[in-house]
Amino acid sequence: MFLQFKSAAVFCGSKLGVDPIFAQHASVLGKLLAKHEVTLVYGGGNSGLMGVVANEVLDHAGQVVGVMPDLLIQREFRHDRLTQLHVVEDMHARKKLMYSLSEAVIILPGGIGTFDEMIEVMAWNSLSLHNKKIFIINSNGFFDLFIQQMQKLQQNGFLYSDVSDAFIIVDTPEMIFS
Repeated sequence: MFLQFKSAAVFCGSKLGVDPIFAQHASVLGKLLAKHEVTLVYGGGNSGLMGVVANEVLDHAGQVVGVMPDLLIQREFRHDRLTQLHVVEDMHARKKLMYSLSEAVIILPGGIGTFDEMIEVMAWNSLSLHNKKIFIINSNGFFDLFIQQMQKLQQNGFLYSDVSDAFIIVDTPEMIFS
């Protein structure tokens, strides 16, 4: 499935969550990004799943670009080992820059911010503002209800294209790179 992208925006939680598989998948994803020489573009934090992915990429000699708004510098514990850090004005500027710096998008479990980022990039794809591949790592069924909701949107005539065109669901990070 690996489509030879050189950079990927990764959206995920600034917390670890309760299921150990979330951190395990974040760790594996980081190692795979470094192995395949894919630059990580992410929120710039050193906590939660974000920190796990970034640390694995860095520990395996990969490149990591952080994008963080001023207001989150202290709250998300800015990572101090990044290859590059962009400090932006607000969350919208963060998402826009992350999208522009990446060739693909990978989603891991997370909270409201992760869902906001995921929905926005899907909306931008549907509006043909870009056509980046979006991979959702459905760790232990975390996104099952979201996938069902997307199918319900399609069944009720609210999507312009087939829901299967919106994203690629994988159960493990390895499936993205196989």
